[in-house]
Amino acid sequence: MDIQLDPARDDLPLMANTSHILVKHYVLDLDVDFESQVIEGTIVLFLEDGNRFKKQNSSIEEACQSESNKACKFGMPEPCHISVTNARTFSSEMDYNDFAICSKGEKDTPDKDGNHDNQEHASGISSSKYCCDTGNRGSEDFVLVLDCCDLSVLKVEEVDVAAVPGMEKFTRSPKLTVVSEELRNQIVRELVTLPADCWREQLDYYACCSQAPGCGELLFDTDSWSLQIRKTGAQTATDFPHAIRIWYKTKPEGRSVTWTSDQSDRPCVYTVGSPINNRALFPCQEPPVAMSTWQATVRAAASYVVLMSGENFAKPTQLWEGCSSWYYYVTMPMPASTFTIAVGCWTEMKLETCSSNDLATERPLSPSEADFRHVGVCSHMEYPCRFQNASAAAQEIIPYRVFAPVCLKGACQETLLRLIPPCLSAAHSVLGTHPFSRLDVLIVPANFPSLGMASPHIMFLSQSILTGRSHLCGTRLCHEIAHAWFGLAIGARDWTEEWLSEGFATHLEDVFWAAAQQLDPREAREQQELRACLRWRRLQDEMRCSPEEMQVLRPSKDKTGHTSNSGASVIKQGLNPEKIFMQVHYLKGYFLLRFLAKRFGDETYFSFLRKFVHTFHGQLILSQDFLQMLLENIPEEKRLELSVENIYQDWLESSGIPKTQ
Repeated sequence: MDIQLDPARDDLPLMANTSHILVKHYVLDLDVDFESQVIEGTIVLFLEDGNRFKKQNSSIEEACQSESNKACKFGMPEPCHISVTNARTFSSEMDYNDFAICSKGEKDTPDKDGNHDNQEHASGISSSKYCCDTGNRGSEDFVLVLDCCDLSVLKVEEVDVAAVPGMEKFTRSPKLTVVSEELRNQIVRELVTLPADCWREQLDYYACCSQAPGCGELLFDTDSWSLQIRKTGAQTATDFPHAIRIWYKTKPEGRSVTWTSDQSDRPCVYTVGSPINNRALFPCQEPPVAMSTWQATVRAAASYVVLMSGENFAKPTQLWEGCSSWYYYVTMPMPASTFTIAVGCWTEMKLETCSSNDLATERPLSPSEADFRHVGVCSHMEYPCRFQNASAAAQEIIPYRVFAPVCLKGACQETLLRLIPPCLSAAHSVLGTHPFSRLDVLIVPANFPSLGMASPHIMFLSQSILTGRSHLCGTRLCHEIAHAWFGLAIGARDWTEEWLSEGFATHLEDVFWAAAQQLDPREAREQQELRACLRWRRLQDEMRCSPEEMQVLRPSKDKTGHTSNSGASVIKQGLNPEKIFMQVHYLKGYFLLRFLAKRFGDETYFSFLRKFVHTFHGQLILSQDFLQMLLENIPEEKRLELSVENIYQDWLESSGIPKTQ
């Protein structure tokens, strides 16, 4: 049923039926057309039905409840290799015999710090006749529901993964003589559960499977907020095809992307994230529980640079004159809402001169800073984790690039470029291992609606932070760097608990910035007290002038994390235009964490925070997970028989915030 919401009043729906089936991996193959302001291509979804991932989620939750639980230790071993780097493209009309064996190409190998060079996947989209069959459908068929908005879905088909040479290794049969739905689903089940040390092999197989021929079109419907897909006769999630290809186009008015011009008046496009996240960029599962990986090939005119959430420093591959292809991949499972892309005539900025006034970029760790190297196992789902890699753990400054329109070259060199190394180093000294192996920083166009936005491996910054002195640029940079841990590596299970991301980033930006400037304790304290005073006044103003329901840190309250039986849910105030202009979640979370740091002392508090990051990275949490672990880990003499409830009340009383939170 089509849901019509009033953006000024209603909440944002998450329609995907994630309780029944989950997307484990996306393969995107897209063309960016600035003339029509459309992104067009295919997305292949590799799915896992409910029985398996429910068991995985149950085991992960059990592991999180005790730090002493044992789990598999994952490092960054030598990857497995298969010869599938360069793949052909296939239309749904191609016969199995037309599938060519993928040829061996140059491999992307990690260096000692777990960083990756570029690996190119050149592929195109074969033309085929798009059609949509929305005829009679039995009500007994299982329906895959994806979050989808402002997209033109052209065709949906099942992918014949059994046609890929070598896939018999994922079956019990040495030869695929009889291909059935059950056999194809068995192949996908085995593929999505390959161990972490075979991440390269897994990516290569995903790439080849995504190019496999179709083996039947699927019925689909769309409404304002979702795409519903079904196969006649598939009555359960287990029976539903586990690899599907969707042909689609974005719309120029789609709310997930912004088509505009940069500061040099050149056309560009970037994902804006809110208010509807990525559902107008590609059909996906938006709820945070749908943790997935992805890889993407994006083609654009040769004069454009494509930046994206990806573990590799991508470089362009020329396909034909005037057209280049860019390839990115991610092996750490994250919500689809974290996916980011930007395409424009950006120029990579490099620091040409060094000033004696530059902030120091190298400094030894003090003994108290070295205690982030917790020895233990990870409790998250399996992936090549940097927290278990000794070289990555010691990497104070991850590799980074800075992109901007050429007209901002001077401003970037004067301010931003010299601040990135000390800010990255300061964050490492406070929290330890950087969750991501690299960072791209992009100065976005003037219409960008905020000062910054962090996504995996890429950060958007407003040009306004380049003006004036380094303080504004440094603090905002530190804020976005903090999101690598809080908001990305550790996410909120319920999107309404934004303070778990924004409160931590606001609190840590002061801590990181003081460390980056190498301030003595007195100077750091004075600077932080001044900022706290300004924030307190801002919070008081917002609480006087905003509706009470928009001030609540946990809008779902006792139903935090609640979803329907299918996994559908809503985001409180998700479409309220006033929300983007408010900082209540930033500031209330900040004052709560500031209170805790003062209550327990910096040494105890930050030692706990490093332990918390090591315990929960790669996972989704709720407020009680943080507060409960805090109570379990603070020294007995400082606990004072506190509970979550009276910590909260002490905070309210000491801050003067009304007790309606």
